Amino acid sequence: MKMGMRGAAASVLILAMGATGTVMSQQPAAGAAAKETSTLTSQREKVGYAIGLDVANSFAPIADEIDLAALRRAVTNAFEGKQPLISQEEAQKTDQSLRTAMAVKSGQPVPGMAPGTPAPKVDREKVGLMLGSYAVGPSLAQLKDDVDLDAMFDAIQTAFAKGTPKMTADQAKATMEAFMASKQADMQAKAAAQAGTNRAEGNAFLAENKKKPGVVTTASGLQYQVLRPGASDGPRPMPTSKVKVHYEGKLLDGTVFDSSYQRGQPIDFGLDQVVKGWSEGVALMPVGAKYRFWIPGELAYGEQGTPGGPIGPNATLTFDVELLDVLP
Repeated sequence: MKMGMRGAAASVLILAMGATGTVMSQQPAAGAAAKETSTLTSQREKVGYAIGLDVANSFAPIADEIDLAALRRAVTNAFEGKQPLISQEEAQKTDQSLRTAMAVKSGQPVPGMAPGTPAPKVDREKVGLMLGSYAVGPSLAQLKDDVDLDAMFDAIQTAFAKGTPKMTADQAKATMEAFMASKQADMQAKAAAQAGTNRAEGNAFLAENKKKPGVVTTASGLQYQVLRPGASDGPRPMPTSKVKVHYEGKLLDGTVFDSSYQRGQPIDFGLDQVVKGWSEGVALMPVGAKYRFWIPGELAYGEQGTPGGPIGPNATLTFDVELLDVLP
């Protein structure tokens, strides 16, 4: 069932995108006062418990249908990077069975079922495996080193049993906000350090590369080499032209991050819709030519790179580009 992971999963996605946000929306069990958070001694325990409360709150409507042992097995499995413990086909069947059962229990009409028909039996183990394999586990996998699973499942079990939580809603919210701020600062520091390293490596590479025979450096810092000249009197694109090309892009270590050759399909695009190095470089080419470009970071993806990879901040890139046509 596609239950809403309102806080825990959402906050992971926010973190992954480098954004900030307010998380944690759960409340402790009605009428229960929270225990002292001193029973949670480490930051991992506190973060795990806070996330566990939010997971439990998100799944509260179906708490009786979830086998927590199965849920934990599936989450642990996801944290270890293994294949899901339940297939997508079986998960979809379980999802539909759960939806039907919950609809019947709530008195909602179900197409194809006569009124008064008992709710279908739901396999609680499969529900746990489904939620752990396709919701909780993947959503939290990026934070696996920051989350104590014992604390997380302690919170879930306590909340499902309507027991007394070890955190109030305010404490859980404060824990997650502090954690997210710390992770955000850490990510920014690492990105800044990587940007400096990539810039230095790129500059050193380009300084040596420009000495090689056949390499031309333009005023902007773009470097290129003619691999196949094409027709000298052939049409050349304007900076605003639409073109058809085949290409392959690599990092300086030779890693291919994009290739129309590998996809077996050339691509059409406007030169005013791509990075500056491409716009400048392809405009130098006649149809039929093949050039190799070395594009410094400031003419490629800049300080941001491509969030989540594979292109880091200030990365210098290599492209082999074959201009097939200038399109009308």
